[in-house]
Amino acid sequence: MEVQPGNGTQWTEPDAERWLLSLENFGIELGLGRIERLLGSLGSPQNLPGLIHVVGSNGKSSVTRMIAAILHEHGLSVGAYLSPHFVSFAERILIDGSQTSAAEFSKAAESVNAAISLLEKAEPTLGPVTQFEALTAIAFLELKRAKVQSAVIEAGLGGRLDATNVIDSAVQVCTGISLEHTALLGETTPEIAREKLAVVRPGSTLVIPADFDPDALSVAVDRCAEQGARLVVAGRDAPAQLAVGGQFQRSNFALAAAATHALLGSLDGSAVERAAASLVIPGRFELVDSRPTTILDGAHNGAGGEALARSLQAEAHGGATVGCLSVLDDKDAEAMLTALGSCSDELIFTRASHPRAIDPAALAALNERLGGPPGRIVEAPHDALAKARAAAGAEGLAFAAGSLYLIADLKRGPRAAGGSTL
Repeated sequence: MEVQPGNGTQWTEPDAERWLLSLENFGIELGLGRIERLLGSLGSPQNLPGLIHVVGSNGKSSVTRMIAAILHEHGLSVGAYLSPHFVSFAERILIDGSQTSAAEFSKAAESVNAAISLLEKAEPTLGPVTQFEALTAIAFLELKRAKVQSAVIEAGLGGRLDATNVIDSAVQVCTGISLEHTALLGETTPEIAREKLAVVRPGSTLVIPADFDPDALSVAVDRCAEQGARLVVAGRDAPAQLAVGGQFQRSNFALAAAATHALLGSLDGSAVERAAASLVIPGRFELVDSRPTTILDGAHNGAGGEALARSLQAEAHGGATVGCLSVLDDKDAEAMLTALGSCSDELIFTRASHPRAIDPAALAALNERLGGPPGRIVEAPHDALAKARAAAGAEGLAFAAGSLYLIADLKRGPRAAGGSTL
């Protein structure tokens, strides 16, 4: 799909955003054929040095940012590719910890758009390039342009057929395995683990957390044996001065440090501490206000909900804990409500601006059936969070969770148009 810039000259960020949003019409289609041909036509920009590939069910973005921060503090120029974003697609590409510029992002998007147009004309049987494939190509072009010395690449969905699985990574990280996207990845933990751990390369190193699921661990052991790869189990803790909140982030940082060690061979303790002290991770136990303490967290499945609940319970405050929730219909809403209801005095159900957002009334009814805390419905996300803050009181704690799309809504203005839905 060739798109011309709105002003007839070089693309601007709105041009790039409009084009990428138009690709949502093609949905999600896993496979490597299109992305391999597309990247080949662009000069194979995915062939980058010092590659680390991050897969898993929860915590991928946090771990990706953490690895990039530790590498940067060791003196390397580092790129990172993340997903999803909250407001702008350009958020997905970091160069030395900063979002790539609108001008460079738009230039890369225009180049990828032109390459896609030629590819789809030359090989129509490949089918249309998807939004995630286009974004992945843009990211690799940007990281190549920046001449990074190392790149940390977060997988999108799964691993084996994910568009990011075109890199020859030296280190792979699996943050954990839980049941998700079962229609695409498999219905059991071992099946999903096999899909995600297909990214392990011959002679590489796979790093996993200390609490890795036993059923997934057996798959990891087998995959490493097949590939002649080394398996490393990370520790559990992080430096005392970890700038991001949430107990789960301490184990995420330990995993990131182990992955960095696997790439570099050794770590400078002071560099690790500097990285820990300066971390910023949007939408992951993100403190956005005080009086009451207000936290935004993208937890969207049972495991994520349980980790968030433990962290919320560890927060000292003198008032009520009130949650603002929206959940998509392909997620385990019962597991989310069970986990977050256990630590909340009240839940307020709202609707993220996503077509698959569950009706807040249905969430309220499920919460009642589960014997959860008192609940009410406030359709608009910004209004819902305001009600949660008011109910928590100045000394309490309010949080929003259940979907990254809800967090994206809250980061945009109350009357802003919705963003990407993939």
